[in-house]
Amino acid sequence: MHWGYVLHVTGLLALVIGATLLLPLGLALLWGETAVRSFSLSAALTLGCGLGLHLLFRRQQAEVLTPREGMAIVSCAWMAAAVFGALPFRFALGLSWTDALFESVSGFTTTGSTILADIEVLPRSLVVWRSFIQWLGGMGIIVLSIAILPFLKVGGMQLYKAEAPTPVPDRLRPHMRDTAKVLWKVYVLFTAAETAVLAAGGMGLFDAVNHALTTLPTGGFSPWNASIAQYDRLDVDLVILGFMVLAGINFSLHYRLLRGEGLAFWRDAECRFYLVLVAALVVAVAATIHGTVYDGWGEALRYGAFQVVSILTTTGYTTADYDRWPDAARFLLFGCMFIGACAGSTGGGMKCLRVIVALKHCYRELYLLIHPHAVSRLKLGGRPVTEEIAHSILGFAALYVLLFAAGALLLSLSGLDLLSAAGAAATALGNTGPGFGAVGPSRTFAPLADAAKGVLIALMLLGRLEIYTLLILIVPEFYRK
Repeated sequence: MHWGYVLHVTGLLALVIGATLLLPLGLALLWGETAVRSFSLSAALTLGCGLGLHLLFRRQQAEVLTPREGMAIVSCAWMAAAVFGALPFRFALGLSWTDALFESVSGFTTTGSTILADIEVLPRSLVVWRSFIQWLGGMGIIVLSIAILPFLKVGGMQLYKAEAPTPVPDRLRPHMRDTAKVLWKVYVLFTAAETAVLAAGGMGLFDAVNHALTTLPTGGFSPWNASIAQYDRLDVDLVILGFMVLAGINFSLHYRLLRGEGLAFWRDAECRFYLVLVAALVVAVAATIHGTVYDGWGEALRYGAFQVVSILTTTGYTTADYDRWPDAARFLLFGCMFIGACAGSTGGGMKCLRVIVALKHCYRELYLLIHPHAVSRLKLGGRPVTEEIAHSILGFAALYVLLFAAGALLLSLSGLDLLSAAGAAATALGNTGPGFGAVGPSRTFAPLADAAKGVLIALMLLGRLEIYTLLILIVPEFYRK
């Protein structure tokens, strides 16, 4: 393990974070806000630490980046981003370090949970920073760095796989740097498109930009306490719902669609499953709230669809307090937190691809009980799934459930009731945002004990890096030759 090189790259990535702090600093200066001092200090500390690590370890080089070093760099970079991203919240709002770190981690991991009771009184530059860190975290700070920093051409694929360890990572171009650029171009294009549509529909430019910055990464931070319910407009709901659906689809498919492959979505087995699942869940939830919460089918479909898509894609926006809905509807939404969106999207959760393979594996086991001598292979989209990938997916699913259970247990020990603890653990690990009970959509995470917030911080990071990249750091063999 070349720890010197790991720290060298971490320092350079800290410089990237420091550079992004100049955006809200410039806005604070432009708007004459008191947050100028907080952003100045935050940027100076971040850039200073990044420059210090770069100068100390600049002679450290690695001709070939091993998977272990890739995972170490990604883990260190994300933890550094969380700490440096917390500085503006600490300095501008006087939050405790735990609360500031919680807000920063929730932003970068695109979880969307918050400890802030009144967002509407925040300086506008700090609101932009909350939105911007979600936008950075959505596609990934490592993917961004691969695209803009030439030195990361060494081991680019290792870093990409460590940050977004999907079962089958897409390489759209021969070089990983070119693939990263393509993904970010599509991401920027969709963000600009949503901003334009929302602004053209009458939403103020400030709100349009902030909501676009938090919709595409499926983040869910909003400049309003009531989230999207603040507008209570069908056209706003439909626009944001549409972009949430798009954000939950593999961005490689968006690129292929833009290149002229008109049936790119439908030809992909995972995307078909995702779109059909969205439709089925919308109908099921709408049926449970029709006649119990809403009298008409129009309202039931409108609010049911928005909440289903928001939670399934792990965005976390709300237009209704779903915690007051019937148990059947809440159970379906709870399940959405685990499933998540497509692999290669900005959504969290287990991902539809893993769910499909797990379901096919279960069916194959039942089939082999009936026909023990049959030769049966797992296939996805007509292509065989190797046993190695299948075992990796089943192992991931087992770890996911175990971490959820452990998180819920620890949260219940901190004083939360069972529903609130399970909801908080599920929403943190799935990077969803609001939960149930004491952490439902109409409440914040501020009343939780610091120990409980620490558990949620760990779960959010584990969920964003898809468990293995961060969890492997506690395995003793990771540090041995």
